[in-house]
Amino acid sequence: MKKLNILLAFLLLFYPSIVFAYASKIVVGGENIGINIHSQGILVVGFYKVNGKNISSTPSIEVGDYITKVGDVEVNSINELTNEIERQIVDSKIELTFTRDGKETKSIMSLIEQDHIYKTGLYVKDSITGIGTLTYIDPESKIFGALGHEIIEANSNKRIEVKTGTIFNSTITGINKSSDGAPGEKKATFKPNTIYGTIIKNTEYGLFGNYDAYFDEKNTYEVATKDEIKVGKATIRTVLNGSTVKEYEIYIHKINEYNKMKNISFEITDQELLEKAGGIVQGMSGSPIIQNNKIIGAVTHVIIDNVKMGYGIFITTMLEEGER
Repeated sequence: MKKLNILLAFLLLFYPSIVFAYASKIVVGGENIGINIHSQGILVVGFYKVNGKNISSTPSIEVGDYITKVGDVEVNSINELTNEIERQIVDSKIELTFTRDGKETKSIMSLIEQDHIYKTGLYVKDSITGIGTLTYIDPESKIFGALGHEIIEANSNKRIEVKTGTIFNSTITGINKSSDGAPGEKKATFKPNTIYGTIIKNTEYGLFGNYDAYFDEKNTYEVATKDEIKVGKATIRTVLNGSTVKEYEIYIHKINEYNKMKNISFEITDQELLEKAGGIVQGMSGSPIIQNNKIIGAVTHVIIDNVKMGYGIFITTMLEEGER
């Protein structure tokens, strides 16, 4: 059997008739978390040419498709994909099953042999790793919410479909400061064996799952309804160094009930945060927003041209999504 070579890409680094019974009091987060998600299938993130030909364009596989089977055998990792192609290849051809927008399609792919190696022309990925901020834990159901927005794979611009995933210990080691036009980021180290919870779903409103570790209920806050949120002073809880959660002052300029996610328009006013981070940085997504001793939302976006400004999502939206 001739060898197969698959080039891989790795990125570090995401209803009126329904009554939701989310908690009126929740444990508020702010802790930095590591995030690892294994996708539901192997995600196609790009193509490369072999002998000047883009061989993967002919079987109608596109960037953003998820490969789920080789022949009749289900594959859930890059190793499984590689092994099954090596085992099943016949006359330089292989049958792949992939999904796109929930629809399953079968396709015959012709591989090219180069230097005694079969090449697919595919860049693929089966997992993604990064950091974010824990928003809340429901002390009764043990459901957690984080980020306040979905995790998108950068090359395909597709949401990562969760097969399995975990949140785990992560420590902030430094900050690349934000400046107007260039948002910065938190730098962190990972302890992936210190697992806090299992990720169940990655939705447009955040990451949600079951919190499996011990948590301290002293940071329990009441949940504010949308009409309780006011223009004026508030705080965000986040980590800028190590694992210490601190509160930093912000000013809420506008409340928008009609946007799906950009509900709270705010400005960073805390001088310590501005000096250390320059404004909002990547990794702050999910930082809880507190006003009048109630949790009202979570940080989700930075305005790139003015990094002191950003948006937050209503906490009630996240809680409703967590209960679905």
